[in-house]
Amino acid sequence: MFRTIGNALHSFSSWLNLPLFITLIGGGLFFMVRSRFIPLRYYTKGLKAVGVKEENVSGQLSSFQALTSAIAATVGLGNISGVAVAITIGGPGAIFWMWVSACLGMATKFFEGTLSVMFKGKDSAGEMQGGTMYMITEGMGKKWKPLAVLFSLFGMIGTFCLMQSNQLTEALQTVVFTPAGIENTLLLRFIVGICIAGIVSIVVLGGISRIGKVASLIVPFMVGFYFLLVLYIIFSNLGVVPDVFRSIFSNAFDLKAGAGGFAGSVIVIGARRAAFVNEAGVGTATMMHGASRNSEPVREGLVAMIAPTIDSGLVCTLTALAVLINAQYTVSNVQGMQMVMESFERSIPGWGTYLLMVVVLVFAFSTMFSYSYYGTKCTGFLFGAHRAHYYNYLFLATLVMGAVIPLTAVVDIIDIAFAFMAFCTVFTMIVLSPKAVAAIKLYFKK
Repeated sequence: MFRTIGNALHSFSSWLNLPLFITLIGGGLFFMVRSRFIPLRYYTKGLKAVGVKEENVSGQLSSFQALTSAIAATVGLGNISGVAVAITIGGPGAIFWMWVSACLGMATKFFEGTLSVMFKGKDSAGEMQGGTMYMITEGMGKKWKPLAVLFSLFGMIGTFCLMQSNQLTEALQTVVFTPAGIENTLLLRFIVGICIAGIVSIVVLGGISRIGKVASLIVPFMVGFYFLLVLYIIFSNLGVVPDVFRSIFSNAFDLKAGAGGFAGSVIVIGARRAAFVNEAGVGTATMMHGASRNSEPVREGLVAMIAPTIDSGLVCTLTALAVLINAQYTVSNVQGMQMVMESFERSIPGWGTYLLMVVVLVFAFSTMFSYSYYGTKCTGFLFGAHRAHYYNYLFLATLVMGAVIPLTAVVDIIDIAFAFMAFCTVFTMIVLSPKAVAAIKLYFKK
């Protein structure tokens, strides 16, 4: 019976790939045109907006903390293993389509950040909150509350970090335990899961303020460190770099490469979750940017649109360069984290695997920190702000579960949850886009 249920979930999750792709990529095109290409025209304004601080405004985070916390959620293991999977599915041309996805994601994130501040709502404790659920109830009216409830229900499920915990455990087993002769047992995985949950609890039980402070410290570090690693690989292999970029563009419009690129943007947040490569349109960013202290909704939108250029633009490109420089992959022979580790080891003999492991650790934990906050926001909307903290204990338990159990039907459930979050969010933003456009015109007129 369980196998039948698992097969049904997998089939449904796979079937959702096309409507999800249409929703996210089609939505990105809509928002890019609707904004009159603001993300491309005013990118420097977005960078300047990141540093603006407002203290006497309701909210729990500065715009910079909101941005880094949102990036902490999206820059995860999928930016490493997912890129490798995309290349093995569609070849180097897949990377071109990830760049296209990043550009469109900027427009979607711009509207997410703008609307999340425009339509904040009060929780049961009377505190101002942001997120898709409040965009729905405050922007579209109370009659649409069932849609807000649907988003929140799927948001609670979708933000479990089972995959991150599982992949981190697998990476530790490969790099640390197996070379040390330690057998991969259920007890060992349980102990690792307890350790992961313990580390995460130090941050997440401190609430959004602590998450924001930690994210603002580790996000610049982890992206910078990864950048330096790949920079070393690039300078060590300068002669092949032009060929790498030539292969990306020359293969981008091959039938197989194009299909792989689209598939790549569906798998970059893990082997299955990269339609959420930057989570633009999923609704997670609305919860983080909705918590910012910003009286100018459009300015928050300018801040929000920076994220896709970092996660699916910079970080995914770094991984692609590290893999393609070595050029030891086979299209259709799907590989992930192991292939990237082998690439780093060939480029930095003796140290590559361990240096990448440092990046993997930080990427995995940063995702867990931010995801716990998303789950508490959804729980607070559904069951009251005074009960929101209970979600954190459930979240920590799932980290232990993720380390122990094989991810089969569970991953499909999370993928389905994210898909429905995206359907709710993109629909809401399209309905509210005229109000956002009016605010955009007023902001730039000022």
